[in-house]
Amino acid sequence: MIKLRFRAQPRGAVCQVPYPPPVPLGLGSMAVFRSGLLVLTTPLTSLAPRLAPILTSAARLVNHTLYVHLQPGMCLGGPAQPQSSPVQATFEVIDFITHLYAGADVHRHLDVRILLTNIRTKSFLPPLTSSVQNLAHPPEVVLTDFQTLDGSQYNPAKQQLERYATSCYSCCPQLSSVLLYPDYGPGVLPVGSLDVPLASTISPASPVGRSAKQPVRGHQRGAVGGTFDRLHNAHKVLLSVACLLAQEQLVVGVADKDLLKSKLLPELLQPYAERVEHLSEFLVDIKPSLTFDIIPLLDPYGPAGSDPSLEFLVVSEETYRGGMAVNRFRLENDLEELTLYQIQLLKDLNHKENEEDKVSSSSFRQQMLGNLLRPPHKRPELPPGFYMIGLTGISGSGKSSVAQRLKGLGAYVIDSDHLGHRAYAPGGPAYQPVVKAFGTDILHKDGIINRKVLGSRVFGNKKQLKILTDIMWPVIAKLAREEMEQAMAEGKHVCVIDAAMLLEAGWQNMVHEVWTVVIPETEAVRRIVERDGLSEAAAQSRLQSQMSGQQLVDQSHVVLSTLWEPHVTQHQVEKAWALLQKRISEAHQAHD
Repeated sequence: MIKLRFRAQPRGAVCQVPYPPPVPLGLGSMAVFRSGLLVLTTPLTSLAPRLAPILTSAARLVNHTLYVHLQPGMCLGGPAQPQSSPVQATFEVIDFITHLYAGADVHRHLDVRILLTNIRTKSFLPPLTSSVQNLAHPPEVVLTDFQTLDGSQYNPAKQQLERYATSCYSCCPQLSSVLLYPDYGPGVLPVGSLDVPLASTISPASPVGRSAKQPVRGHQRGAVGGTFDRLHNAHKVLLSVACLLAQEQLVVGVADKDLLKSKLLPELLQPYAERVEHLSEFLVDIKPSLTFDIIPLLDPYGPAGSDPSLEFLVVSEETYRGGMAVNRFRLENDLEELTLYQIQLLKDLNHKENEEDKVSSSSFRQQMLGNLLRPPHKRPELPPGFYMIGLTGISGSGKSSVAQRLKGLGAYVIDSDHLGHRAYAPGGPAYQPVVKAFGTDILHKDGIINRKVLGSRVFGNKKQLKILTDIMWPVIAKLAREEMEQAMAEGKHVCVIDAAMLLEAGWQNMVHEVWTVVIPETEAVRRIVERDGLSEAAAQSRLQSQMSGQQLVDQSHVVLSTLWEPHVTQHQVEKAWALLQKRISEAHQAHD
């Protein structure tokens, strides 16, 4: 089993920025910074209703990573320089962290990270050390919700804010500072506590009783698990709660291999190593004092089912039953049950049709359909105004229906199956070579090649299949080029070659972009059986003779799926077509 184990120690900072340092803000000026630190000083109960405009103001200044440091009650501009002090971890603090991540979800260009270094559980409240904590993206600007009476940017509060930030975290040498003064809209928000509780992060179904001001109990060691694809704010809530609860070690299980097969659009999942890289960077940033063991999850129990040193397990509403199963498994193996902390899901208020109503990686993968995943190939041998798309997919994926939708939008479509039929026909360019290679017993009485007989000869026989493809693929490629000439003669600007074996045949060298249509293999088998009258075993054998959906996607520029209703597929195709037209237009402008 692969195991990644590390402990990050806070230390002095070095700012390494691969881009020019930002210009410090002056009165009335505006700059965009790649990374920033937001220091929140308002008491939490008063801060919650102010959070949306604060985040909106911060998002106008920071365009990549926004660190958040909670220091409720801190005052700037006074005679003494403020120092970082511990914040007790209560259920109110956890609920606020969830509220902040939920509010930040409308700013999806921002990677928000709430720093937990100064947030301590009741059982573990040692004084804060004076060392400076390194951050993966040293802030270029420090922001705050603290407001001065004069409402200006020129006052001692900014100097104290900068000194405070650099005493806590690694920041860029040319650190700028901004007092946000957000627009809170009409009316005046009350200054004191609102006494309106936030939604509970830890579900009442959890065995842990709670009240808002109640301190959170700390544990030495615990665990949390998930797929952690495209780390999002719901993941960050789960991980933040786990980091607050753990005081020495956190075991993080990351789903891999068989556990990924049931995921929606698994072909678009980030590779395991990439998910671990993003996860570990986030964890070290938010709580570097912990030891993190990041381990691949290969079965439903993982280390939580067998590690006797673990004390708790953080689960979501969806995985609570799995947590209960882990505890049953532990009891069966004479291990103590884990304390389960069930975390509420974050709602996605902007989800679209067929997307989940929660913040989820599945929805993010759906949103990738139709988008350009990697830069197109340059094809200088083709005329500047002519663009080639190679459309492929496993058998039963629905790529031919996608080709017809593209044709309806104005594309010239070349059907490689139709070209194959022309090549096989008596007098066709492949007829004599195929008959010579496989014998006259593959012919019908009228001399036409019996494709079923020929197919039975080559499928499952790699040597015979190679003989056939060595004959057919060059012939079909030549016919396709003739079709391309016809498309140009008709004044078409986009030409699509529909080919199941596009990549196997090497025809990606003829196109600017490869578009792949994906569906689950089980759905492909069902469609093949229904469409072609084959047995399930024969359908699976056909799929095994082709490149997998994952192999196709790994070489693709655009991915589509016909898994849902036809109008959903149409929307995907229209989106992909519109983005293609934009790319072509931009390429023409650059060429001119």
